[in-house]
Amino acid sequence: MRTTKADMIQFQLKDRGITDPAVLKAMGSVDRSLFVPDDMQDLAYEDGPLPIGHEQTISQPYIVAYMAQELKLNPEDKVLEIGSGCGYNAAILSQIVSEVYSIEIVDWLADLAKENLQKAGISNVYLQHKDGFEGWPEKAPFDAIVLTAAPPEIPEPLKKQLKVGGKILAPVGEEVQYLNFWEKIGDHKFSKHKLLPVRFVPMTGEAQR
Repeated sequence: MRTTKADMIQFQLKDRGITDPAVLKAMGSVDRSLFVPDDMQDLAYEDGPLPIGHEQTISQPYIVAYMAQELKLNPEDKVLEIGSGCGYNAAILSQIVSEVYSIEIVDWLADLAKENLQKAGISNVYLQHKDGFEGWPEKAPFDAIVLTAAPPEIPEPLKKQLKVGGKILAPVGEEVQYLNFWEKIGDHKFSKHKLLPVRFVPMTGEAQR
């Protein structure tokens, strides 16, 4: 039986502890089927990641919602996303915050994300095709930075582009990955803790050097 958006909200999100009203509203307002391939439409709201081509995936709905909830975002926030993918995560964030600046290193993915966001009628996501290692310094500082690909460690330029009081959420690691949460508590000082084991594509480009 086909999983509906209502099923996703109740069984994949609410029943697993997603309680933030803004996150639940965002997950309900964005049509995930606009971000998955045509031959995957029947699976758009399934509980898992889906392939979108060339070994890339759209993340599991629960992980998207969980990451947004952990960031404790505010309506006036400005967020930097490293790894646009198909644009779905940025679309969710765009419903919660004022502006999303998203960077994608893979050219066809950057084009796909732009196309999908346009289809979804989203106008507060700004996207660049480039290596995300250096971030987007012209638009810094950011209230939050989220990575949807896993670096061996967080690039220093990203830490510098975060406001004091801001948060970074990122999968980190190579063979074993954990979702890590940093809060900037001083100009060069962070508190950090691990959240849960995850599996994301590796961050490519300068992060691997």
